[in-house]
Amino acid sequence: MKTKIQTVLGDITKIQGMDAIVNAANSSLLGGGGVDGAIHRAAGKELLAECRLLGGCKTGQAKLTKGYGLPCTYIIHTVGPVWNGGTHNEAGLLASCYQNSLDIAVKKGIKKIAFPSISTGIYHFPVELAAESAAAAVKQFLLEHDGALDEITWVLFDTRTKLIYDSVVSREFGR
Repeated sequence: MKTKIQTVLGDITKIQGMDAIVNAANSSLLGGGGVDGAIHRAAGKELLAECRLLGGCKTGQAKLTKGYGLPCTYIIHTVGPVWNGGTHNEAGLLASCYQNSLDIAVKKGIKKIAFPSISTGIYHFPVELAAESAAAAVKQFLLEHDGALDEITWVLFDTRTKLIYDSVVSREFGR
């Protein structure tokens, strides 16, 4: 079965029909700004309580929690790299965010997953490079795990980011 790959413009905390959403978290996992803050607010205080038990998360790694007040069963928290000019393995660390998030998804039987544009907000990762790294990581994962996922959606918060992801996804996945 071919995995459906798509981009949508919207708020990841309101996306319907997903088994899991991915949180672009900080290393404490205790909430922050941007997507992370929005997910924590929408999920409720139970999420913070569970995150306190996880002991944080290293850049490029991922951890799983319940979805609580969100319209999904799970949240996969991953810590993207802060952009430092591209000389500190930022692209590799970002690819690891996707790889590790997708590994967790497959292990938990998650079939439909939604990602934000990881690291492109306050971490200042250039959107074009982030989209390329993300799409390449997802494509590689799907080559190794054919049929493991039914749907991968990028939920993008602004039109510019969506247009960039649309272009990259179209090029990488022929859509």
